[in-house]
Amino acid sequence: MKQKAIYFLLFFLLFNQVEAQLDITYQKPPEPIKSLALAPATPTVMVSPDGLWLAILERPEMPSIAQLSQPELRIGGLRINPKNNGPSRTRHYSGITFRKTTETIEFKPQELIGEMQIDNVKWSPDSRKIAFTTIGGEGISLYVYDLEQRSLITIAENNVNDAIGGSPYQWFSDSYRLVYKTIDVSRTMPPDKSRVPTGPIVQETSGQKSPSRTYQDLLQNKYDEDLFNYYTRSQLFLADLEGKQTEIGDNGILYSLSTSPDGNYILVQKIHEPFSYLVPYYRFPLKVEIWNPAGELIDQIADIPLAEEIPIGFNAVRKGPRSFTWRADKPADLYWVEALDEGDPSNEVEYRDQLFHKAAPFDEEALPSIKFNLRYSGITWGNDALAIVNEYWWSTRQIITSSFNPEQPEGSRNIIFDRSYEDRYNDPGTFQTKYNVNGKQVLQMKGNALYLFGTGASPEGNRPFVDMYNVKKGTTSRLWRSEAPWYERPIKLIDSKKELILTYRESSSLPANVFMRDLKKGKLTSLTSFTNPYKALEGTKKEVVEYERADGLPLKGDLYLPAGYKKEDGPLPVIMWAYPDEFKSKDAAGQVTGSPYQFLRLYYGSPLFWVSRGYAVFDDISMPVVGVEDEEPNDTFLSQLVANAEAAINKLVEMGVGDKNRIAIGGHSYGAFMTANLLAHSDLFAAGIARSGAYNRSLTPFGFQAEERTFWQAPEIYFQMSPFMHADKVNEPILLIHGEADNNSGTFPIQSKRFYNAIKGHGGTARLVMLPNESHGYRSEESILHMLWEMDQWFEKYVKTQKEGGL
Repeated sequence: MKQKAIYFLLFFLLFNQVEAQLDITYQKPPEPIKSLALAPATPTVMVSPDGLWLAILERPEMPSIAQLSQPELRIGGLRINPKNNGPSRTRHYSGITFRKTTETIEFKPQELIGEMQIDNVKWSPDSRKIAFTTIGGEGISLYVYDLEQRSLITIAENNVNDAIGGSPYQWFSDSYRLVYKTIDVSRTMPPDKSRVPTGPIVQETSGQKSPSRTYQDLLQNKYDEDLFNYYTRSQLFLADLEGKQTEIGDNGILYSLSTSPDGNYILVQKIHEPFSYLVPYYRFPLKVEIWNPAGELIDQIADIPLAEEIPIGFNAVRKGPRSFTWRADKPADLYWVEALDEGDPSNEVEYRDQLFHKAAPFDEEALPSIKFNLRYSGITWGNDALAIVNEYWWSTRQIITSSFNPEQPEGSRNIIFDRSYEDRYNDPGTFQTKYNVNGKQVLQMKGNALYLFGTGASPEGNRPFVDMYNVKKGTTSRLWRSEAPWYERPIKLIDSKKELILTYRESSSLPANVFMRDLKKGKLTSLTSFTNPYKALEGTKKEVVEYERADGLPLKGDLYLPAGYKKEDGPLPVIMWAYPDEFKSKDAAGQVTGSPYQFLRLYYGSPLFWVSRGYAVFDDISMPVVGVEDEEPNDTFLSQLVANAEAAINKLVEMGVGDKNRIAIGGHSYGAFMTANLLAHSDLFAAGIARSGAYNRSLTPFGFQAEERTFWQAPEIYFQMSPFMHADKVNEPILLIHGEADNNSGTFPIQSKRFYNAIKGHGGTARLVMLPNESHGYRSEESILHMLWEMDQWFEKYVKTQKEGGL
């Protein structure tokens, strides 16, 4: 007993040491990294439903740490800014410019010039107006801009509730009315937290299995419940463009809104108690109701109970109705799907799911439609005779695309594609849609033909395409395919008769711009002129490098070399960056991804900054983990990881561009997990950088990433794959960076803290950087610049300055 107490004391001292903190302020990386990081972001483009207008959405500079440090509530799986009743971490736009696609007309409304935080942008069904919200310090407002009248219409000021669910508003099909959520008009002051508890917090289980993954920001007590109720409770309002406002229906926690195609009904999904301390808001009890525009209840479709007991598994779903959608080609016909296997993928049944539907006036029982052998994953409506449905199964990686007759579903189902979704080379693409008169998306057809847009993965890299699929014959013909030295991908088919399509077109040196391509005439017209914001990287050479693993599995990576570099200059220090992928097929694992003709595009976490500092960067290197037939990929995770890394290093050395002893490995999230494992189980690298990772898999016991087995089913796998358990073997310098407010499932900030302590306890070389107020991805300018400074210091100290050819 005394010996056990000594062991416990030693363990406590090892992992709960009082650490000396470095007194450091936010730092900035050297040039040109700083300028590259602060370069303006290329705008986003949103095409109008009729394809005649582009809304060019300008993206702002990075927010400051002061902006990121505003008050934030973390409750029920949400992050809410209590000052404006919206999400606390939005990625908004700073302005809108409009560009006609068929004429050289472009303008920026004066009303939209200035410091704005624009969000929830949505075209009206008639393409003549565009709605959006603006985020202010005291509230969220809703506006409509009329392109014909060139005028701004105020719908609501500082009272929109955007705390939960998707968009806080929806257009009606007449493009004249909108329905939107406001802050509950009856609410007063927010609830106060009592300093004196009224009793303990008690949870109880009574034999029912309730496994759950490691969710964060969950409710923890009655006060959290009160806050959740206060900030998420909304009141619906009906507004028109002439200023009429009508309060409709009862208030509640309005999770989702959807107007029917004919504009006569509103589908309302309302969360209600009892809440849960184990799962996020989207698994709370839910009432699904149909209202009329006056807010009167027409029908309650379902009252779905709390979903704490969904089985573990990637094909597991909640019991009861789910995935509600209006049939886009009918006035008001509501469809949904229900599990026939109780939502449990381990139950052996012939059919997994079934469609049901109910049409206006909603006074009859729901009618059954087609059944699915696999798990339902979406539907695209066409007309009375045609709809397209998808179903998939995780464990086999199978996906089936079928057509059926919605009016006479019995026996009408016809399988179009049945394939592995891992097989990118044979991906047929996605059926395209157009907006109908009611503003809903339906299949884009020309006689018996449908249109497919695809990525076009091939041994030469991605070559996006446009295909036609003949429904009657079941045949496919190619209309167009991207050609070197450009990377061009279709956005929207504007006119099927004239065969006019909008595309994004880019090259290795030019950023993506929008073009109008005439497939019949072969004519190409530029619609935007975005310029290269990364002048410091001009001349950087990109090469897609292909090589093989020791077992013959084909691999690839994107190699970037500094401008002016020649092989006779000698081998370079190298930064390798990767993210592991699991596969059930060796053929699929070896397929080429990406394109040598894509523009060199930076984001805050990219390793490409260091090309400007004289490093070779081997980015997006293949890191497949393959499990064939009954073998799971993670059964041999470590050996495959090391084999992948070794093959990449050998290739760079063979090419003469990389110095074997000056190579760093890095990654973010699961890539950080990979990095830590490679340092623990190999001696291939000079150093590593791991950002926002999880290192102790016993803290994610009900599965992680693509692992469906629990800790109790496969304890040896969890142990072997946890770098924390092998911290004594990490004998290369590792830089750990983590956001203090990380809310990603599994990557708790304590993961990095405990891993750092474990390495320190065994005398390893490590540095832990915790970024205040940052989540799983980093946002503020100060944090991002400091992160880049930390990484640069690490690379310079432990990689570049090592003796060339040997440590």
